[in-house]
Amino acid sequence: MNFNDLADDAEDDQHSPAERAAAASRSTWVSVGVNLVLTVGQIVVGILAKSQGLIADGIHSLSDLVADFVVLFANHHSQKDADDDHPYGHQRFETAASLILGALLLAVGVGMLWSAALKLQSPETVQKVHVVALWAAGAALIAKELLFRYMLAVAKRVKSSMLVANAWHARSDAASSLVVGLGIVGNLAGYPILDPVAALIVGFMVARMGWGFGWDALHDLVDRSVDEAEVQAIRQTLMDTPGVSNVHDVRTRKMGDMIIVDAHIEVDAQITVEAGHDIAVEARQRVLQRHRVLNLMTHVDPWHRPDLDHPGA
Repeated sequence: MNFNDLADDAEDDQHSPAERAAAASRSTWVSVGVNLVLTVGQIVVGILAKSQGLIADGIHSLSDLVADFVVLFANHHSQKDADDDHPYGHQRFETAASLILGALLLAVGVGMLWSAALKLQSPETVQKVHVVALWAAGAALIAKELLFRYMLAVAKRVKSSMLVANAWHARSDAASSLVVGLGIVGNLAGYPILDPVAALIVGFMVARMGWGFGWDALHDLVDRSVDEAEVQAIRQTLMDTPGVSNVHDVRTRKMGDMIIVDAHIEVDAQITVEAGHDIAVEARQRVLQRHRVLNLMTHVDPWHRPDLDHPGA
């Protein structure tokens, strides 16, 4: 999974936090309904049809269901206003939710790998599955693929990395349902061992995606910068502000789906402190209006005078 699928624009002033929260809530409740039906259906049919692969896929759907409630919890708490303990707000609840999603996927994937490996060590215990398992896997594949496309479209529209993570969680189930379907076909064709092999592959896919989610979220929690293109777009907005002669030391860190920015702006050394302050205020307002920036801290330096804070800058 690649978070570039979020397709962030350099400037984003179309969606308020309230709009993003509402979109996240709606799409996640749709996911809850789909995953609830799939969890019950896949596990029940898997048990009756004696398909380990379908049961594994049902457990994966169950992990999706749990993940949906994690997203709903994080979406609710991330919209809280800033307070004394969280002066920059609670947006990192979204990042924490992505980390939990990753850990959940990783744990589920490892469990699937362990169960399938035990089955492969005793191939004589693998039973022939009933054809109804194939129909169940096909239905799950279609449902998950449609859910993925719906959720990813919403995530791109409101630019939410947390929703992207949950959408790709749905796609992982779609891919796993395809693998399970192929394993069931092989089992029905006279190769029973292919059903636990499918479960093994699904486990690997889930674990790999979980690691990716968790690692990416962990980097964001330790103040990873946004990509260079977005930094340059913010720098250009600052440079275009009347009265700003130069910009340096633009530093960014992610706060959920928002950005915290520090920047040094250079203004004419001959103007008053009040005039320099007004330029800094205008620069800040422009950045907050045109980019997904939560806060911008500016330091005003005199243009064509030594920068005593950063010698050699």
